This record gives sequence, C-alpha cells and structure tokens, in this order.
Amino acid sequence: MRFMRFIPVLLALALTGAAHAGGVDRLKAFIAGAKTAEADFTQTVADKTGRITQQASGKMAFARPGKFRWDYTAPYEQVIVGDGVKLWLYDVDLEQVTVKALGDVIAGTPAALLAGDNSIEKYFSLKNAGVAGGLEWLEATPTTRDTTFERIRMGFKGDILAQMELFDFFGQRTTLKLSHFVRNPSIPPSRFTFTPPKGADVIGE
Repeated sequence: MRFMRFIPVLLALALTGAAHAGGVDRLKAFIAGAKTAEADFTQTVADKTGRITQQASGKMAFARPGKFRWDYTAPYEQVIVGDGVKLWLYDVDLEQVTVKALGDVIAGTPAALLAGDNSIEKYFSLKNAGVAGGLEWLEATPTTRDTTFERIRMGFKGDILAQMELFDFFGQRTTLKLSHFVRNPSIPPSRFTFTPPKGADVIGE
C-alpha cells in the first residue's frame, strides 16, 4: 500500500534549537522550548546507489507530546495524523484509512525524539557531527533494535533545523528539507484529530 512508503518519514517531525550551540544542545533546547511547529516540506528517497526513487511534498505540524499531522499534496494526496493515542493514515485516492496504536509506531523513531516526551536519551545515543554543506549536524542512533532506522542526522542553520537525513538498514537515505518554519504557532486542537470520511475502508481499528 502506498502510504507505507511514507510512514518512517512522516514521523520525522522537526525543528529548531538554540543559537551558537552544538547540534545536541540545539536539539535539547528545541525539546524544552518548541511545543508546537508548522512547516512546508519536501521529501526525497534515494537507494544505496544514490538513485532517486521517491519524491513528495506537503505541509506538516505538531504539538508536543505525541500529536502531529502531515498532509502530502504531491505526487498524490495522503493525510497522516497522530492524535496522541492513535496514528491515522488516509490515502485519498484509495479511500482507505489505516489506524494503529501510536505508541507501537513511534518508539525508537524521530517522533519519539522530537514530538515525544523529554526522555530522548532513553531512545537515542546523541552526538555532534560537525559542519557540512553550511549546516551544523547532529547524529542520533536508536538505542533499541526495534526500529527501521540505523541512524538519523539533523542539520541546523542558525536556530532552525533545515534538513534531516534518515538512513535505514537497506541502504536507503530519506532526505527531508523544511521551509517556512514557524515555531510555537497557535494550532487548533481539531487539526490533530481525524474522523474517517464516510465510505472509506478502515483497517486496523
């Protein structure tokens, strides 16, 4: 099913930190200070040879802890909502909704790191990763083996997390670039709720 290609990345919620600090300090400052966020995103997936296999774009938002929304607008429409308890995945073209327990999905993922609680070092080993491409990088390695990620890199520019790179165990790299980022906007709670459209097939509930 098409939405399965996006599940790891939709959980990669993003992004800001403290100026004049290493990547780890920026991340910790973000978790302490950014309760909500909105941004546009572009997503690219490359295989182990570097060949681009997927591209997508849309808008994201989150409210800590555990609430997020990703609206994919291209190449086709998908809506992904974490309401704090459940994860909803709606494929507009297929008129199909998949629902999962949120805790089972985000453990050991970037969602646990960025949209979860403050226990980031319970799930990740963090280290500064230097400067490259004009960005200051942080590398996070999951401490649990029950995850699809080998490691995650986050690139900061100033006080903004501008880019994330997610590496899986199959050699694929997913690059997520953020733009028009807004920190701590007022977001109505209704944005993080989801009701399956009438007539849609619901799987997993």
